[in-house]
Amino acid sequence: MSKERIIIKPQPGPQEQFLATSADICIYGGAAGGGKTYGLLMEAMRHKNNGDYGAVIFRRNYTQVTAQGGLWDSSRSLYRNIRYAVPRKTPKLHWEFASGASVNFAHLGSDDDCESWQGSQITMIGFDELTHFTRYQFFYMMSRNRSDANIKPYIRATCNPDADSWVADFISWWIDQETGYPIKERSGKIRYLVRINDELIWADTRQELVDQGVDADDIKSVTFIASTLQDNKILMKRNPSYLANLKALPLVERERLLYGNWKIKPAAGLFFKRTQVGEILSQVPDDIIAVCRGWDLAATDRDEDNDAAYTAGVLIGKRRCGRFVVLDVINKQIKAGEVRKLIYMTARIDRDKYSWSGLVRQRLPQDPGQAGKDQAQGYAKLLAGYDIRILPESGDKATRAAPMAAQWQMGNFDIMTGDWNEEYLNQLESFPESKFKDMVDAGSSAFNEITIGMEFNISGLVN
Repeated sequence: MSKERIIIKPQPGPQEQFLATSADICIYGGAAGGGKTYGLLMEAMRHKNNGDYGAVIFRRNYTQVTAQGGLWDSSRSLYRNIRYAVPRKTPKLHWEFASGASVNFAHLGSDDDCESWQGSQITMIGFDELTHFTRYQFFYMMSRNRSDANIKPYIRATCNPDADSWVADFISWWIDQETGYPIKERSGKIRYLVRINDELIWADTRQELVDQGVDADDIKSVTFIASTLQDNKILMKRNPSYLANLKALPLVERERLLYGNWKIKPAAGLFFKRTQVGEILSQVPDDIIAVCRGWDLAATDRDEDNDAAYTAGVLIGKRRCGRFVVLDVINKQIKAGEVRKLIYMTARIDRDKYSWSGLVRQRLPQDPGQAGKDQAQGYAKLLAGYDIRILPESGDKATRAAPMAAQWQMGNFDIMTGDWNEEYLNQLESFPESKFKDMVDAGSSAFNEITIGMEFNISGLVN
């Protein structure tokens, strides 16, 4: 029984353009789901029949290479269809082809990691998510971009937008600086670059730089090719809900990952607006099925500016209809020694008042190190008999707030009327630029717990 013939080729549009460009350096992407990683993997196997050819594709950390569905898994789904292609795990993860050509996978966690590549000759260098790498890492590895394989060395990179990354400045000619969106007419257009004393000098033609006295061998051709989810017809067919997932993101992430906006960044009013609240309620809804209060704790009596530090606790209810309601907000400037008493008394009130909902939980942050573990154990003992969850926080405050902001922006939040309303809404609207973010962080913890963590009703869980 004959096997079905498998044809590996790029999709029409930006992915095909990416594999066809002659540029020395090509950066591909600008939005999520555009087929960037598969384009990079296809490019890496282009010279598999040349035994002297070697490619290396970098991610910023090793987990991004090896994680489920990561770069290595993606390579397996593609390269296993090539006859005599063999996956190897030593000395590094790589694929070896019949000719002896190889495609390697590695990481550059810090600038110092570049030193381990001294003396290397790499025909094709790939960066998956270039904005995760430093400018130093990129240009240092460019010095390793050389070859004895009778193939002109080249660099290929993928990325999503990041307004604060050095990449945003590097590809600025291809981006509308007013809107932040890629300029369609410039996508794939080649420009020319020379780097002198770490200064980048650009020109529209190679001859312009030669006329300025630049050695022709020092000139690199560069292009940027923009893509979006709509360019990846295969993904749209296999996972039609992916578009809805991107549309459900909060504004900043939606602009970046769905529309490829290179200028947008977190700013006041882009996460939460009071006009997006559904209703101001005077009575607690009777369809609440779970309640969680998230806490942001004052570690000291005073902050770095000698202002009184805040302890915030935000109580959020999840409703059977799919909506959310902010039930209560505490935001107090109290001494660190009084925080434990406040949390205990509040946990007791919350449980007595909302026990009819089925689940009432307190979520507290755990500081890093042994002091954080000791503090967690102390709260576990203090709140024995209560449903609590104590977890280290990961990511910055804006990242943690994004899931709640997405629902807020879609109008899926109501709030109870209370004397805390104005202070709370003011802090939400000024986030993340305001000095104090305690209530936002506490609300983010409650929301993330009530939508993910509370699927598992484990009382007194301390991680």
